[in-house]
Amino acid sequence: STRPRTLFPYTTLFRSVICLLTGLHQHNMKKIIVTGANGQLGRAINGIYKGSAEFELVNTDFNVEGIRNLDITNLEDVISLFEEVKPYAVINCAAHTAVDLCEVQKDAAYKINAIGPRNLSIAATKTGAKLMHISTDYVFKGDEPLPRTEFDQTNPKAMYGITKLHGENFVKQFAKDWFIIRTAWLYGDGKNFVKTMLRLSETHDEITVVDDQIGSPTSALELAKAIKYLIPTEKYGLYHGTCEGQCSWADFTKEIFRLAGKDTKVIPVTSAKYKEMNPNSADRPAYSVLENYFPYFNYRL
Repeated sequence: STRPRTLFPYTTLFRSVICLLTGLHQHNMKKIIVTGANGQLGRAINGIYKGSAEFELVNTDFNVEGIRNLDITNLEDVISLFEEVKPYAVINCAAHTAVDLCEVQKDAAYKINAIGPRNLSIAATKTGAKLMHISTDYVFKGDEPLPRTEFDQTNPKAMYGITKLHGENFVKQFAKDWFIIRTAWLYGDGKNFVKTMLRLSETHDEITVVDDQIGSPTSALELAKAIKYLIPTEKYGLYHGTCEGQCSWADFTKEIFRLAGKDTKVIPVTSAKYKEMNPNSADRPAYSVLENYFPYFNYRL
């Protein structure tokens, strides 16, 4: 036979070399731990890092099927994961964000929103990882119609904001290389105000929505882009990261319905009236617009 007898061995060798190089490439990729990966920001972060040749995401969440389980309130578990993964950075999207529930689940709110970031900070410092922590506009009382900058004094009035502020302080205390981004009125792929309003519109001809709370609706995708921009830099510190513009919840709802082609009527109501109708609801900032002072020099959402 004149058929080359070395074709198969060469092909095998070629495939082996490719597999080896691929393995080395994956080994050299910088790993980023994402907590709360199943939330809307976590999903947006996964979307923008998809196909990255430099970074590999290690997704974690709590009791979510198909995602590596991590209880950020358990320091030993957190340190164990960090020592195993040896991450370049961690992006903390995990939080107890149910504002009303935080008022009655104070212990859980403190553990998740304050102790969790503390544990992640300790582990990040121990393993030399950068920490990106996501916080909230609720760290401000919001009783003045003035956009708040990173320099303004915090004064939260709801348990959600109080526990998130403690989380910020723990990050500053225990992390070495840290970013904190305060955001607001987030919407994306997951549970959020937009999805709630659209769901209610399916079964209601009219919906009552607060019209005297003002903020800046922010795309989870745009926030994820800002996070990806900052991670490889040494521009550490506190940032306000929201999209531009401002509106009330009622006006936001009207625009949601307009864009979705919904005929559901929006009935504006004051916060005081809403509180009468829902006495167990937490107090929320009347004006929580954030001034993105530092991103003006670095990145514009």
